[in-house]
Amino acid sequence: MNTPIKKEIVDHLIEELGIRDFAKATIREVKRVADTAEQLSGIEFIKLEMGIPGLPAAEVGVKAQIKALEEGIAHSYPDTQGSPDLKKEASRFVKAFVGVDIAPEGCVPVCGSMQGSFASFLTCTQADRTKDCVLFIDPGFPVQKLQLQIQGVKYEAFDVYDFRGEKLGEKVESYLRQGNICAIVYSNPNNPAWTCLTEDELSTIGRLATQYDAIVIEDLAYFAMDFREDMSIPFQPPYQPTVARYTDNYMLLISGSKAFSYAGERIGVVCIGDKLFHRHYADLSARYDGVPFGVVFSSRMLYALSAGTSHSAQHALAAMFRAAINGEYRFRDEVKVYGERAHRLKEIFLRHGFRIVYDHDLDRPLADGFYFTIGYPGMSSGELAHELMYYGVSAICLITTGSHQEGLRVCTSFIGNHQYEQLEQRMAIFAANHQS
Repeated sequence: MNTPIKKEIVDHLIEELGIRDFAKATIREVKRVADTAEQLSGIEFIKLEMGIPGLPAAEVGVKAQIKALEEGIAHSYPDTQGSPDLKKEASRFVKAFVGVDIAPEGCVPVCGSMQGSFASFLTCTQADRTKDCVLFIDPGFPVQKLQLQIQGVKYEAFDVYDFRGEKLGEKVESYLRQGNICAIVYSNPNNPAWTCLTEDELSTIGRLATQYDAIVIEDLAYFAMDFREDMSIPFQPPYQPTVARYTDNYMLLISGSKAFSYAGERIGVVCIGDKLFHRHYADLSARYDGVPFGVVFSSRMLYALSAGTSHSAQHALAAMFRAAINGEYRFRDEVKVYGERAHRLKEIFLRHGFRIVYDHDLDRPLADGFYFTIGYPGMSSGELAHELMYYGVSAICLITTGSHQEGLRVCTSFIGNHQYEQLEQRMAIFAANHQS
């Protein structure tokens, strides 16, 4: 079989790394194989495995951060509650683009949503000792399960693929009935499927969260990036869909990494609903001197983890929020290129016999965005990911995200304009090699 990359190069590297099942290879392992194979072969890889922003950081944020540093802010510790300016702008941002009211005190800066989810898990799992398990609506971000593994916390998970619409409520409730679920976690838009839960589905989740007293941790890492709708006009619908309209038990994770391409500074906010922020849980009160949920999160968990979030990065995020709210900065216009890339990439894969695994949001075609999923007839996830390496294409398997479907996650962030032709040529060879 003639392939652009010699089979022996890839197979030796996989064996050298000790990867027994390529379906379970981590992002970093896949990247290492691709990087080394690229060096040894001299042939450029089309790298679709890493979910890292591929656009310049928002200029308004960079300028604000530089100004803050020049004015000497680096000399002092940040408040674990966050700077008043960022808290105010985060509250306004949520009102402008989500359409819900959250007081500034409940908008707490974190070192990226990664720290936000870690601290959220700590707080939620300690709130009620009878509820010691987290429920994931998968597929999702693998590191969040690693965070629970580090904390020694149990979790349950199910693949949402066969449980959309009315089926979702029945499935979620089957876990909540057990009585031990403290939190429900999902991303919307979804990493990796790019499916988007509807307002009806979110309403169901919210109702069940209230009924069974569970906290919803809504990961909005890809804020307003469902490009089928323009959610970037402040204080006007359509708004970013959210469970916050349907329950008081919610925490919204809003990241600066993707929508603002500000990943390197590790900045985001966790926005805790007003009632949850002030709620007193008996177990938290006994453990943390009687303080309410939101203060435990900020003044106990975050204080112990990092003693606050970078002062200058907070100024950057506040400036980006403010510019977006004032209509001076259309963040959607900068990141919608991801959707354009996805459209072109999908066309190439589909033309050569691949399929889109997660292909619909109920009765709507899936949006084009930061991620999408592909499969190939007759091939398992591991087989497909391994063999695409021979064609200089790297991607991760869906099994690593909690999906039960056979296929791969494709990230659009690093595709170069010259690589569409490369992919077309290589997938033509792939298809020819797989003709029956």
